[in-house]
Amino acid sequence: MIKKPKFLSEFQEFINKGNAIDMAVGIIVGSVMTGVVNSLVSDVLMPPIGLLLGGVDFSQWFFVLAGGAPGADYPTVAAAQAAGATTLNLGVFLNSVVSFLITMFAIFLFVRTVNKVRRKKPVTTRTCPYCKTSINVAATKCPNCCSVVKPIEVVVPGDSELEQGIKKLKTITKDRIKKIKKITKK
Repeated sequence: MIKKPKFLSEFQEFINKGNAIDMAVGIIVGSVMTGVVNSLVSDVLMPPIGLLLGGVDFSQWFFVLAGGAPGADYPTVAAAQAAGATTLNLGVFLNSVVSFLITMFAIFLFVRTVNKVRRKKPVTTRTCPYCKTSINVAATKCPNCCSVVKPIEVVVPGDSELEQGIKKLKTITKDRIKKIKKITKK
């Protein structure tokens, strides 16, 4: 059995997850990106794919189901519908599916980045081994049962790679601004 790459597993988990925040982000970003993604699909991606498949224009890929002139060969969806034909517009649907996948992938990348940036809060409480009440991790004595307990050392997680990169960028920017100020004062 071929193992899926971790990236694809995360993407599949994201799509299957019904988290309200992820859905809200998807709706907001999707509504903002609709015009760009539709243009990307219909104007940039589909024409080369159509060319590779023998010059098919996906936006005009349709079948006449009923109506219209018998035996007529309509060049466009608009021409068929103007003649009173009922059409099945597969190309428009295919463009919509590709737009959906591109939008979902962009949202996935955004949410994945945000989740990496979020810091995990260190644990500040624990359970007393004797009376099972919640006590501070640094406590040496339980305030409820007066039992002596060993304090636990709290390890604060370090900055994410993104946060480290931003700090480096800020440092470099400050140094460059100082140099520019020195040069302009002379």
